[in-house]
Amino acid sequence: MIDSHALMINCVQHIECCCPVGGPQGGTMTPSVTVEGSEPLSNGRFRLDDPVEDARRLFDTARNGDGRAQARLALHRTSSASTPLEMKDALHTVAREMGFTGWRSFEQYVAELDAAERRGGDLVDGEQSTVHIRCGDDLREALPRCGLHGRCLTFADPFCVGPVQRPSSDDHFVEERSRFLAEALNLNPDQTLERQRREYRELGEVGVEERVVLWFEHDSYDQLILAYVLDHFGRRWPRVRLELVATDAIPGVRRFVGLGQLAPEVLGWLWERRKPVEETLLVLGRRAWRSISDETPEALDRLTQRNTPALPMLGRALRRHLLELPDEETGLGLSEQLIVQLVAERGPKPAGEIFRDLMLEREPLPYLGDSLFHWMLRPLLGGTSPVLRWHGDDDLPWQDRELAITDHGHAVLSGHQNWLDTHPPRRWVGGVPIDGDRQSWCLNKANGRPQRRPANSL
Repeated sequence: MIDSHALMINCVQHIECCCPVGGPQGGTMTPSVTVEGSEPLSNGRFRLDDPVEDARRLFDTARNGDGRAQARLALHRTSSASTPLEMKDALHTVAREMGFTGWRSFEQYVAELDAAERRGGDLVDGEQSTVHIRCGDDLREALPRCGLHGRCLTFADPFCVGPVQRPSSDDHFVEERSRFLAEALNLNPDQTLERQRREYRELGEVGVEERVVLWFEHDSYDQLILAYVLDHFGRRWPRVRLELVATDAIPGVRRFVGLGQLAPEVLGWLWERRKPVEETLLVLGRRAWRSISDETPEALDRLTQRNTPALPMLGRALRRHLLELPDEETGLGLSEQLIVQLVAERGPKPAGEIFRDLMLEREPLPYLGDSLFHWMLRPLLGGTSPVLRWHGDDDLPWQDRELAITDHGHAVLSGHQNWLDTHPPRRWVGGVPIDGDRQSWCLNKANGRPQRRPANSL
């Protein structure tokens, strides 16, 4: 199962827990996410009552001489320090600590969420036949609860991993992607191919008479799929009416991972802020997809060196994708390097906890789900010179088994050995093959630009 969104969201909502992260193998590519029971700072659904009560407690505590409460108020109060504290100072402080500019902006946001909640009983997208396209199933139940009853279409091929080469034919491309996913994630090959063919077919069947609304967030999992979708619909523009809901932040949410963590009212609020897809964004999507699927990283590097004002988050995601090229000294891509560093610092430690720590603390733009994380671990644990090893009970589920670093892993992290010299299995960064048997591409440590490395001479 490809569960990029749900497992990361689960980690964010349960940061205090050390429970293993896992999911069933099978079913849909990306499971749905529920938000009932989520903390407000995670699902984005604020109401006025609790912050008002928090502000009152803060105000009373500060008036009773509590130093910490007084320091919090002093940091944010807008009135003169020579005047007595007022309740408005506490309200302003609480709002600032939640990430708002002040209490008025918080009140306005809550009012907009309340309005979105009231619209939930209406047919909000009913003025035109509408298709909602998402790279997973995590909004299928939530969208109707905010009045969006259009057809939901899932297109969830994770181009952030595996071969993404320019196809000789569409059928060949789908077959190659399906074969990779089935092998990498231990999925049923026939079911995987059937699912992939269905998703590509349904995307191609979206009619010109329909409004198409794209729902994507900021990570490379979403943005690389969005690039493909924009390239696909760009060939039919302006006959297709395209609109985009895309965000990398939600007011008051300290760690926004994905749309699936949000309450229906917040999705309704985002719906009101959707934007029409203009030609400039379609051109960017076409350039992005061609760069992603190129056999060299040079075009992708050139694109990431420029601003992408049509959709800045796409530029950031493309740069994060480029960082999966191996480091010239260690031979590790960024995800691999972060994993090995965490195990070196904290191991032996259960793999599920390493995954949680990676997502919450180290990964600058989280995109992996637990199944993809497990897939990424396997080469690091295999071969004649692994950089990681299992420690302890072999009978436990992989999430509960402890990871430890090897001596070779220490040598690789320090740059004394290059992992590519041990002939790891070939992997891909888009259309770029990475292995130790040819002049693989890597990233120059000094300037962060792609370059060739000498072929393995061992």
